[in-house]
Amino acid sequence: MASFSKGTSFTDGVTGDVTAAKLHALVDAATPVGGFVTDRTAKTSVVGADLVLVSDSADSNNLKKVTVTNFSNNIPSVNLTAGTIAAATLGTTTGTLATFTGATITNGTITTGLIPTATLGTTTGTAATFTNGTLTTGVIPTGTFGTTTSTAATVTNGTVTTLNSTTGTITNLTTTLAGDFTISAGTGTLGTTGVTAGTYGNATEIPSIVVNAKGQVTSVSTAAVTSGLTGFRNRIYNGEFGIAQRATSFVSGANDDDSYNLDRWYVLSDGNDAVDITQTTTEVPSSQLTAIALDVETANKKFGIAQIIEQKNCIGLIGGNVTLSFKAKVSSTAKLDNVKAAIVAWSGTADTVTSDIISAWEAEGTNPTLIADATFENTPANLSVTTSYATYTLSANVDTASTKNLIVFIWSDVTDTTAGDFLYLTDVQLEAGSTATDFERRPFGTELALCQRYFWKSFDQSVAPAQNVGSNNGALQSFGPATNVSFTAFQQLPVTMRAAPTVTTFSPDNASSDFTIQAGSRPTASIQNIGTNGFGVRGTGSVATGGAYAIHATASAEL
Repeated sequence: MASFSKGTSFTDGVTGDVTAAKLHALVDAATPVGGFVTDRTAKTSVVGADLVLVSDSADSNNLKKVTVTNFSNNIPSVNLTAGTIAAATLGTTTGTLATFTGATITNGTITTGLIPTATLGTTTGTAATFTNGTLTTGVIPTGTFGTTTSTAATVTNGTVTTLNSTTGTITNLTTTLAGDFTISAGTGTLGTTGVTAGTYGNATEIPSIVVNAKGQVTSVSTAAVTSGLTGFRNRIYNGEFGIAQRATSFVSGANDDDSYNLDRWYVLSDGNDAVDITQTTTEVPSSQLTAIALDVETANKKFGIAQIIEQKNCIGLIGGNVTLSFKAKVSSTAKLDNVKAAIVAWSGTADTVTSDIISAWEAEGTNPTLIADATFENTPANLSVTTSYATYTLSANVDTASTKNLIVFIWSDVTDTTAGDFLYLTDVQLEAGSTATDFERRPFGTELALCQRYFWKSFDQSVAPAQNVGSNNGALQSFGPATNVSFTAFQQLPVTMRAAPTVTTFSPDNASSDFTIQAGSRPTASIQNIGTNGFGVRGTGSVATGGAYAIHATASAEL
């Protein structure tokens, strides 16, 4: 096309001439716009006959005309390296519109739009700003989503390779992450491991914890503290029945109701001579030495054994949880099929306990009625003891007001027994806490000393106290100072007794309770100066000068 100036006539190849003045007036009235199409969906409102002029960049004088419809249907693929798309739908599945099925927006702003597939930003530092729109599928190396006002971007399905945010909020996010963490509606939840929330471990138990590779606690259990002496945790003395200062066998006359037998233990029965009591060395658990055997002598009677704990030794038990444990078996379950145990609180005067705590034994299966000031701290129940040794445990909270002493009571609650049935017990332990620990085996000498606080004898340990045993071994001894002049034999006790004891004397060579005879004279014995650490036995009457006199004694300070 030839150049022209204002006022020059020319023809554009179409019928009719156009003057330069007319063309100039047309150009002056035109208002340029910032793009070809601002709304693709509005193209149908453009009259199809409208024409636009298209120039060839290589020849500015070569103008071509084309209709709007033909122009919009033939836009080639676009690579937008920088710019702003105010509102657009990029990419379709029909091909009737401009297709951006795979678009690369290196640096730009999409105010509102739908991009089925796109790569936004680059890995070199440039970024795309996605202010408000929907990204169905895409890879976003670097991007800015949303604004600080109210517009927002929706990423339906995509991969965010790197997301850096100095400030911002992700709201209402729902996703399942690999591992044990989930997010639902903006709330994160850490998966549970099956461990029950709580506090594990106490003074007598240590927690055992299993932790996985993620640092999560997957299981917790507790184990009893069993190593070493933990402050003499067993408050029962002679729990394995190894100490037998009085005797090793108690039959008629020595097995009456409410009478002491093996050290620290006494029998309770519905009448006298209900059971014979023996320290057995044969019917014992494996690798043990002793147990107590209760042999039914009077059929159809309830019976049991008990031990009273001194108030000083109840510290740490009263007002808290305690656990009783013991080993037991019966010779036959045909009759001895209901063995029970109890922790009894005494709320009367401290250490002045009425040892016979049974007011009424009641019918079979019904727990005995206790006397006033005695209270069951647990609810006794049938332990279903078998013919093989097993460990039985029970716990209680000692909450009876004004409790002063505790009593352990184990009994047969059966009233149709048969003579010759046996109940065997050993390893009795009472301790603080709600968990039974292994039985505490103290050295024999230690256990003996503990028992001697309540009962002491001058006889050898293998000799039961009795008159006329025929031996002076261990006896108190003294010499007659002159004819018929009194003397005193003194005894220093090996341990301090619980209280000033009751002292009983035994003649080594006579049925009386007096001194041995020397040179035809036998002094009469009388007790004097009794204290918790010792006592004296005075000899008076017939005394030979220089005579060596001996006498045995026992001292009892049982509760």
